[in-house]
Amino acid sequence: MLIVGDPPPLAPGDTAHCARVVEHIRGLLAANGGWLPFARFMEAALYAPGLGYYMTERDRFGPEGDFVTAPELSPLFQSCLAGFLADALGRAGGGDIVEFGAGSGIAAAFILPALQRRGSLPARYRIVEPSPDLARRQRSFFASWPDAGELRGRIEWLDAPPREAWQGVAFANEVVDALAVERFRVRAGGCEALGVAAEGAGFAWRAAPADPALAAAVAAIQARLPAPMPPGYVSECRPQLGAWLADATESLARGAVLFADYGLPRAQYYHPSRDGGTLSGFRRHRRVEDALATPGVQDLTAWVDFSALAVAASACGMEIGGFATQAHFLISLGIERHLAEALEGRTPSDRIAIQRDAATLMLPGEMGERFKAIAFTRGIPGPLPGFSFRDLRDSL
Repeated sequence: MLIVGDPPPLAPGDTAHCARVVEHIRGLLAANGGWLPFARFMEAALYAPGLGYYMTERDRFGPEGDFVTAPELSPLFQSCLAGFLADALGRAGGGDIVEFGAGSGIAAAFILPALQRRGSLPARYRIVEPSPDLARRQRSFFASWPDAGELRGRIEWLDAPPREAWQGVAFANEVVDALAVERFRVRAGGCEALGVAAEGAGFAWRAAPADPALAAAVAAIQARLPAPMPPGYVSECRPQLGAWLADATESLARGAVLFADYGLPRAQYYHPSRDGGTLSGFRRHRRVEDALATPGVQDLTAWVDFSALAVAASACGMEIGGFATQAHFLISLGIERHLAEALEGRTPSDRIAIQRDAATLMLPGEMGERFKAIAFTRGIPGPLPGFSFRDLRDSL
């Protein structure tokens, strides 16, 4: 849950770690003439081996961490997700489930037993986890997983997407938002890059001419908007999204891919009212407006342009299987039935907590509308479950 106000002061260990990350980024700056594209800053702050936010030992999820994801919040999310995965596996003729970025591993802990009850277990449950710390924590979590039985043996870890051909279904919850973005400012006839330079003990924004990839990406966005972004407009984009998606899905011979994340279709993402973009940091459940502050100890994230994701999927030879708000997605998958089952036999206080978490998943002011679900298919028939209540693909 997002807490209003500034995050608490850094603990001594975080202060020391942040200093090491700052030194590393200053080395990158020195090697690059004193200026870095923001995407390289974000990559270093999040993923530098042994230094980045996701690559070191720290609490990220839950009350003691920096943010809460839907799987961490409530098993209702996994109960609904299991229905989608079972259906997609059936349409693919069986196969594997591949989860990108499994966090604490809690999603698999609920999904696998739910699929077992349905008689829809995958051959393998493969977790693609590039973070050594998160992979270690996930392995530890499953090692002590009660009553796991044969289910534990179906889980395996990869540090990169599968390279051999496979069939089944892949999903990623709050993964695309953490892919590095480039910042830009619109200028007459084009745009300029907003990158990073050293300033004092920290970093500051500095403009520079946009490289060809960023210029082309912004021009493509402008060409598809109802009204172009005006001069001076600041936002962000992910020029490498297509390459990332191709790498993640090229070995999927037959099946579906599901992404759940916060974001908007292009026309809403780059609406005039969103001048300044969506980039921000998160630490201890507080939003940090200065994305350049405390690198290595705060998460960095930007909303997902779901239109860009759809364009990238089409270039990979996939078709759109559906696009919906998280609330509509969960309604289509029977969250009301799962909620009723979860409330049976519970104490009054437990019922209040379960209903509160369900409201967080569903309400427009919480996760219900800010978060979206989008599915893509390759070689399987539709329609997919999760999009029957309302499918917003025409907004893409």
